[in-house]
Amino acid sequence: MVALTERVQRLTLETVALAHPDGVGTTDTTAIRCLDWDRERFDIEFALNNGTTYNSFLICGKKVALVDTSHEKFRQLYLDTLKGLIDPAEIDYLIISHTEPDHSGLVADLLKLAPHITVVGAKVAIQFLEDLVHQPFERKLVKNGDRLDLGDGHILEFVSAPNLHWPDTIFTYDHKTQVLFTCDAFGMHYCDDSTFDEDLELIEHDFRYYYDCLMGPNARSVLSALKRMGDLPEVVTIATGHGPLLQYNLHELVERYRTWSKEQAKAVTTVALFYVSDYGEAERLAHSIVQGVMKTGVAVEQMDLRTAEPHEIRELVTIAAGVVIAMPPQSGDFAPTAKAALGTVLAATHAKQSFGLFESGGGDDESVYLLRNKLQDVGLTEAFPPILIKEAPTEAVYQLCDEAGTDMGQWLTRDRTIKQMKSLDGDLDKALGRLSGGLYIITAQKGNASSAMLASWVAQASIEPLGITIAVAKDRAIESFMHVGDRFVLNILEEGNYQPLMRHFLKRFAPGADRFVDIKTYPATNGSPILADALAYLECEVASRMECSDHWIVYSTIDVGRLSSQDGLTAVHHRKVGNHY
Repeated sequence: MVALTERVQRLTLETVALAHPDGVGTTDTTAIRCLDWDRERFDIEFALNNGTTYNSFLICGKKVALVDTSHEKFRQLYLDTLKGLIDPAEIDYLIISHTEPDHSGLVADLLKLAPHITVVGAKVAIQFLEDLVHQPFERKLVKNGDRLDLGDGHILEFVSAPNLHWPDTIFTYDHKTQVLFTCDAFGMHYCDDSTFDEDLELIEHDFRYYYDCLMGPNARSVLSALKRMGDLPEVVTIATGHGPLLQYNLHELVERYRTWSKEQAKAVTTVALFYVSDYGEAERLAHSIVQGVMKTGVAVEQMDLRTAEPHEIRELVTIAAGVVIAMPPQSGDFAPTAKAALGTVLAATHAKQSFGLFESGGGDDESVYLLRNKLQDVGLTEAFPPILIKEAPTEAVYQLCDEAGTDMGQWLTRDRTIKQMKSLDGDLDKALGRLSGGLYIITAQKGNASSAMLASWVAQASIEPLGITIAVAKDRAIESFMHVGDRFVLNILEEGNYQPLMRHFLKRFAPGADRFVDIKTYPATNGSPILADALAYLECEVASRMECSDHWIVYSTIDVGRLSSQDGLTAVHHRKVGNHY
């Protein structure tokens, strides 16, 4: 049933003939799954534990349709495999679920092989493709409820699913096979030899992580898509764009999407983030801010200014406690639409909200400062200074965005935080405070981005291998430097010599600020800073993480350790109360 091609630097490809729902024969549908075994990150801020896949599908009726292509890194492997399945000249339609490059990266290559192909997609997708492929092509625009008959019973029905997680997303339902092709939705970044979701326990962590990162910020759009899916006949297989196809646990996982999205949509505190998606940096910059906000327990709803309806904008701004805006371009086909949408945002804001602004990196953005003045005149509070993009964003810029989002979330939840600090029983609070710990500073470097944090919840956790655990609050800036595979240094502070370092690293730093100004450091072998005044240091690598309500328990193995003084003692932290630090 499964044929594997040659392995190319841990890039493999499998083709799978999908079985018919009645168990007799096949569906005339073939999954082409490109397995990226070793990919560690999806964009800069999305750490992966198990690689990912890029899934494409070939449907053969009297006419032939290809649903999506693949990532450009699979160019030769994918095209050779496709030619082995079918002569590209026999493909009639290319269905674009959405135009993100990991699914449409080979569209131009396919059109060169078969220029007669009709590209099928939402109106916005076709407009995006014109800028992507730079060549004329036949097109068919579809909207929710439209159908395409391939013959032999393969009647394809299209479901509009904007913002999952791009504004041009459509689902495709095959009435003959009862397969729903959903691209990013219901997917996960998980790579193994299993084509389907047989083992729920194995994949459910990655399924939830993927939802939180990509779908959670668009919870209302998820609920809208689920409602449209309800108008379809029975779905027996969800053919995702990433990870295993859903068949064994389909209903369970769909209901999890529904439950999580309802929880997000009902969140007491929500931030509305408005941006213009493109092939520049706006998507990734926005996602970094989203990740920062969500660390604080605040929900985020994203909306694309190109495609949003005025009533949708007004509704979202009305329920939002904070508004974040990526400045749209001043020129181009979408500029008038985006500018009008921006006016709708401004008209709906009110004085009780906070705001943040950032440039999208396109080089032709509207002025941040004009809009900043207007929002301040209305009475909104600025949660973080404008983020200005003067050159191609680096890891330091993405980290700045993450920290800016966290600052906004902390500002919006300040009353809740104070209430929680007062919530424990007096005796229990004091008793818990008698748990003492050492004083440490975690330092980390990733590219040109760096971070540091004072820590006291540290313990040795294993001997073989040598390992420690560190409890890191979810809303700490350094949390994004402590995913599986990341490296850092644990600096152990010395009794009688820790006060200057403690005071420095307890300061509140502005987003993107250098934590190491006026601090003497030297580089560890893993690239992270070692504090020259530390008693000792350990070079560590994150091996696993466990979620514990408001903290992550990070288990890390130790590679290298050094002691600066044989006689020095570790500084110890004694607390009076146990419900905050």
